[in-house]
Amino acid sequence: MSNLKKFYISKDALSESLGSSQVAKKLYSHQQDFEIIRTGSRGMFWLEPLLEIDTKIGRVGFGPITENDVDDIIKLNESDLKNHKHYLGVIDDIPFLANQNRLTFKRVGLIDPLSIEQYCSHDGFEGLKKALEMDSSKIVSEVLDSGLRGRGGAAFPAGIKWKTVNEANEEKKYVVCNADEGDSGTFADRMTMEGDPFSLIEGMTIAGLASGATMGYIYIRSEYPHAINTMEKAIAQANKKNYLGESILGTKKNFQLEVRKAAGSYVCGEETAMLESLEGRRGIVRAKPPIPALNGLFGKPTVVNNVLTFTSVPLILAKGASYFKNYGIGRSTGTLPFQLAGNIKHGGIYEKAFGVTLRELVFDIGGGTKSGLPVKAIQVGGPLGSYIPEDKWDIPIDYEKYIEFGGVVGHGGVVVHDSNANLAELAKYAMEFCAVESCGKCTPCRIGSTRGVEVIDRIKKKENVNENVILLKDLCEVMEKGSLCAMGGMTPFPVNSALKYYPEDFGITSDDEALTN
Repeated sequence: MSNLKKFYISKDALSESLGSSQVAKKLYSHQQDFEIIRTGSRGMFWLEPLLEIDTKIGRVGFGPITENDVDDIIKLNESDLKNHKHYLGVIDDIPFLANQNRLTFKRVGLIDPLSIEQYCSHDGFEGLKKALEMDSSKIVSEVLDSGLRGRGGAAFPAGIKWKTVNEANEEKKYVVCNADEGDSGTFADRMTMEGDPFSLIEGMTIAGLASGATMGYIYIRSEYPHAINTMEKAIAQANKKNYLGESILGTKKNFQLEVRKAAGSYVCGEETAMLESLEGRRGIVRAKPPIPALNGLFGKPTVVNNVLTFTSVPLILAKGASYFKNYGIGRSTGTLPFQLAGNIKHGGIYEKAFGVTLRELVFDIGGGTKSGLPVKAIQVGGPLGSYIPEDKWDIPIDYEKYIEFGGVVGHGGVVVHDSNANLAELAKYAMEFCAVESCGKCTPCRIGSTRGVEVIDRIKKKENVNENVILLKDLCEVMEKGSLCAMGGMTPFPVNSALKYYPEDFGITSDDEALTN
């Protein structure tokens, strides 16, 4: 008879797509004297489905496994586990996990996401408890002092937004979480909501206390049904346990929270388009000013941040601004859950303090390409981020350092392309993506992207190369400077970087390369 007592298996959407639900079903079928805990994913996707077991030496893992491996594993005694072909050893000792700085992801993969008790046993709601004892301006000051910047892409200081809403002379205010995670190669928001939903609830509640808002909304992309379901269940539990509602933890403070399903539009990831959608209208960009902090949801002052921004806040309140600020470099404080995707051997979530390099992330941690071919280009910051060549892979990842050479950190998405990639085709795809996803409100974005596809096609066909390269660069400048939002304003980033660093893919010879500089 086996002496194994506690098993952990992820119910994250990605894990389930790889078969974790089948593994769990097989475990449940045994009906033996052991506990099965469904968790979020540890973020090591190449090892999913990953089964973990409590032992005297810690939680050990097996992966990737199938339901056919379950019978053999549960028959083993603890002393025999290491003999199984899929045995990985103590999970926390795997370098991919051991070398991380897990602040926002500290609980993901460890606990049952819908257990408030387990959340609290891992420092959950400690930040909220401190915030309830503080004046709203003091909460704002703590966030300001931490240097926390928005993790959604723009990297605007979160504390300044909160301070603006706090000082706004309006009775009704709102807190809105932009969880419309639409960038290719990004999945940190989804994994957080599925694996640690109470951290988002806690962060948004603290934002409500800081700003004076009593109502919040989580705008979740429609393609995330698991996240929507998990967040709704977590909110119901938080209300039941008085972490939300009319009198939070017996105080006179109140905050309500609801989930809203997104409209299925990429541009609704832009904060003003999202607000339009929340109000029941077509998601198109608003001109700014006025800014949402003063005139946001339903015309009222509104704190708008993304998931990773809000989930950074509980730690700041619990341990202090200086604790958070000790991570990172320069004005890029704290950590960022980097999402390793594309043609990479070890894809997944890797949370690390700012200052890590692309070379470290892709090669030391990610193991290089899955194909085994050389890395040609790395796109950072989503589908509108720049393609970064090898001579910049050793630059520390920092918002300002990346801006200096025309790169963006964005949401922390890192998409790897091997030597088979054609950067002219990828540049064309950026323009095509913009043309399809544009809300159509401004001409540079709506028309510029369509014309951009045509111009790139002409360059590839060797039609008046000089004139068309100049035209493409001029077009990108108009889009970057004239678009209402980042949709059109950032589409030139992948195009210009592809043109500058990979001219040969456009058929541009050394004689023509001056055109790309």
